[in-house]
Amino acid sequence: MIISVPNAEFQIIESLKTNRTKRAKTHEIFIEGIESIKQALRANLEITRIIITNFETISDWAKDVIKNNGGTKIIEMSAELYNQLCDRNNPSEMLVTARVDLLALSDVKLPEKPFILLFDRPGDMGNLGSIIRSANAFNADALFIIGHGVDVYDPKVIRASLGAIFFTQIVMLQSLNEIEEFIRQEKTKNGMKVLGTDSNGDILIMNGELRRPLMIVIGNEAKGMSLALKGLCNGIISIPISGEVNSLNVASAGSIFMWEVYKNSV
Repeated sequence: MIISVPNAEFQIIESLKTNRTKRAKTHEIFIEGIESIKQALRANLEITRIIITNFETISDWAKDVIKNNGGTKIIEMSAELYNQLCDRNNPSEMLVTARVDLLALSDVKLPEKPFILLFDRPGDMGNLGSIIRSANAFNADALFIIGHGVDVYDPKVIRASLGAIFFTQIVMLQSLNEIEEFIRQEKTKNGMKVLGTDSNGDILIMNGELRRPLMIVIGNEAKGMSLALKGLCNGIISIPISGEVNSLNVASAGSIFMWEVYKNSV
């Protein structure tokens, strides 16, 4: 297919990039960035569209991607329209759309002693992507997201995660009751501890013995954890810092907490 004007197909692709409702309804996502595309291919996602500007000028790698996805819709798009879809000043040679399955809590597979991260109302796409990247690096078994926040499948989140999102069990929780019941079951099954995080927490990270089975709750960048989630925690941990600032970026703090659990697990 060749697209030189913003026709219906272009509008569908554009909506997958910008409209979370469209993504949720179709279970399709828009992926920009070669590393993220490579990870999507490694994860065996169903690629629904491959978008390029000129087949003759793309790399051998890109031609192999097209060759190995023979049933996929291949779209050659004018440079002007292609650039409208790209956030980068120097666009990569390929964009793709792909189908994803959204996990329910009952779909999550956990080991005997799980480590779970719960993110309350994430407000920044870069932070959420970085948290997903660290969760993958430090072997978190699942990431739960609760409350209204940024869309986990926004292209900026995918790009910030460097494609780690495709290898991470992520669940969008629908209610506090859902997580309360899950915590109750896990405490009965394996004695899982739930620890909240706050710069004023009374348990210092070096004294917290962060070991599996464990759930760590990190709060919204501006508002922190909700009072309801604090009520589910066995304690609140903090990272001691010095300097003029009084807190860490949530992605940085979350990564430090995850590293501590990882360190104590190997």
